[in-house]
Amino acid sequence: MSSHKDDVAAEQEPLVKIAEFRTDSRYRLVHFHGVGWEPLAPEEFEPRIKQLFPDLDPHDPVRVQWDDRPWEWPAWHPGEA
Repeated sequence: MSSHKDDVAAEQEPLVKIAEFRTDSRYRLVHFHGVGWEPLAPEEFEPRIKQLFPDLDPHDPVRVQWDDRPWEWPAWHPGEA
């Protein structure tokens, strides 16, 4: 049986974690609570959050945690591998 204190703590855990910035890919690895890791491009990030957590604000610093460089994505140009 969980206490109210446990419920409050669980509500404050991040639902989304974004791994460190790397320049060898156009993607950043993103971990979604209950789903796992996914490589996402910038244009896929917010739609995927809304799909999994419709009420989550992608800019919530408690529920969406970036390892580094918040909201930065590796440079990528169409035609690159």
